[in-house]
Amino acid sequence: MTTPTLAELVTLRGAAHGLTLRGRRQARAALIGAHSSAQRGRGLEFQEVRPYTPGDDPRSIDWRVTARRGGRPHTKLYREERERPVWLLVDLQPGTFFGSRRQLKSSLIVRTAALLAWVAALGGDRIGAVIAGAAAGVRVLPARGRIEGVLPLLEALLDAQPTAPGQPAPQLLGEAVDALGALVRPGSQVLAVSDFCATGGQHADHWIPIARHNDVRLYWITDPLESKGLPAGRFRAGLPDRLLVLDGRRARNAWLAAWQAREQRVTELSQRLAAPVVRLDTSESVATALRAVLSRGLPAA
Repeated sequence: MTTPTLAELVTLRGAAHGLTLRGRRQARAALIGAHSSAQRGRGLEFQEVRPYTPGDDPRSIDWRVTARRGGRPHTKLYREERERPVWLLVDLQPGTFFGSRRQLKSSLIVRTAALLAWVAALGGDRIGAVIAGAAAGVRVLPARGRIEGVLPLLEALLDAQPTAPGQPAPQLLGEAVDALGALVRPGSQVLAVSDFCATGGQHADHWIPIARHNDVRLYWITDPLESKGLPAGRFRAGLPDRLLVLDGRRARNAWLAAWQAREQRVTELSQRLAAPVVRLDTSESVATALRAVLSRGLPAA
């Protein structure tokens, strides 16, 4: 199996050309992000203060400046932001160190996040990330401008990926969602990359405040063995501090039931958040899989 390197993640910039993360919420996209025009008015980015003129919005009066200028009304002017914040929520908890095809799930998560970061940067958006890592827990990378924000993110992704099998820690994703909720501002785009091994119950509630004011998309990382189960025969599975012997035929029903339960949880999360899901498989090239989706501009639900 191949594991990602920094050189490989940098070259994904070439694969990002021609791809787009155009938002689903056109009304909001018209006001926020790289897709809005720069104009004066009541916007998001403070520009200057000038004397009040008839027709100005009274809500924009700067009362402190007005008081300092002997009671002559002064108005705040704003400029709409040229860049939209794009936040990557990346789940690299130890359980993602698993794969039965060309790459581990953790490797595919890193490659997916890297390619999405390049697509956002080439589209003129600012890039930030909240990464739930195997060793360091939750790490936050503040949103930075365009290309300058990508290279530190790539290095952080490589540092955070698990390097050996470990006990799954599904709670890390919930912690990452909470950390993101304290950072993200309305009108941002949130791209969550995870195997979503725990998304039900209280975990789904963490997402609601974020999804209410932002464009959320779910990139679901899977492996064929998870959805198809073991073939007939006996198999040894190494876990931390123990070794299991599995009978493929006997385990099949329980295995498939567990997969169907996860599939249902992801579907329910998607519906609650009104967030489309893109499923990516470890048997696929991330560049090929995402080009088929993002070249159309919108992920399929």
